[in-house]
Amino acid sequence: MKKIIGVLLVLFCVLTIQAQNDVELKLTLRDGNIVSGTSKMASISLSTAYGKLEIPIKNVTALDLGITSDKATNDKVMNLIKQLSNSNEQMRKTAFDELVKMDIKAIPAISDFIYSSKYEPSTYTDYTADGALSDLQSKHNVESTVSDKDVVSIDYEYSMGGAYEFAKIDLKTEYGTLNIPKEKIKHIDVMYSGDSGSGDMTFKLLATKHISSNTAGGWLKTGIMLKQGQKFSINASGEIAFASLSGSKYKPDGSISGSTTAPISEYEGEYNAGSSYPAYGNVVYKLGESSTAPLKAGAKFNGAAASTGMLYISIYETVYNASNTGSYTVKISLK
Repeated sequence: MKKIIGVLLVLFCVLTIQAQNDVELKLTLRDGNIVSGTSKMASISLSTAYGKLEIPIKNVTALDLGITSDKATNDKVMNLIKQLSNSNEQMRKTAFDELVKMDIKAIPAISDFIYSSKYEPSTYTDYTADGALSDLQSKHNVESTVSDKDVVSIDYEYSMGGAYEFAKIDLKTEYGTLNIPKEKIKHIDVMYSGDSGSGDMTFKLLATKHISSNTAGGWLKTGIMLKQGQKFSINASGEIAFASLSGSKYKPDGSISGSTTAPISEYEGEYNAGSSYPAYGNVVYKLGESSTAPLKAGAKFNGAAASTGMLYISIYETVYNASNTGSYTVKISLK
């Protein structure tokens, strides 16, 4: 009996550890489809020009996937492009058709060769390398500006380019587990759920950008998914200066540095820091990207999510001015 209990305890621990390793991902595919689910990915391996990075998934904000080639593809592309200069029209057509039939890795291979010193444009204009590149980009729904490097965003502050070492993503969805090849993926958003044990997370709100009235990226997407009724806390510190308010310096609780006056709310007559209405300089939050009503957090907030959705945070001001200065450090804890 003791052995059975021991085995069950070990099994429970293993399952608990596996559950904690699950991370929620939203994949934007190159064909425009969006797929969401969970993965057991614990970290991201990124090979860079400066060495290999092993980045814990809890520190990853998003992944942008470029298109990389390989030696075999490069060699085949080079050979086929040279055949586009052949005097025999049928051979040129055959080479062109072979180029257009290649997979997505041929795109950077063709582009790199066209812009290399080895490339000599054909005197024939019926079947060209540029035409093959354009057809391939259209076939695989790839923009002409696509990068040949993968880019990882870390802690909403840093970005690093290189090459991811995974070949596919195993994504558990409500329709079953999908095995999605890397080359089919354009972008990955990494999201965190309160059930995944992600713990405390720290963000930086920039007064030059993260202002609630800034319609171009004013709300910082935390990547934290909250469920209705789930408890969480927000603690903020720092100081900012609003160019829109004569350079006055504010703190997360809405107070003005050097002033003894209580924080002033947007609503005339509201001077109480305990008001549910946000004051200028307050840290505010909302649940879901489409939500329009900023909710006051201030310097210290403990509460529960009124609905289920992604947590966004910002600094409250009704006028956005890019000349603002300073920042707030915001710590979010899930309970």
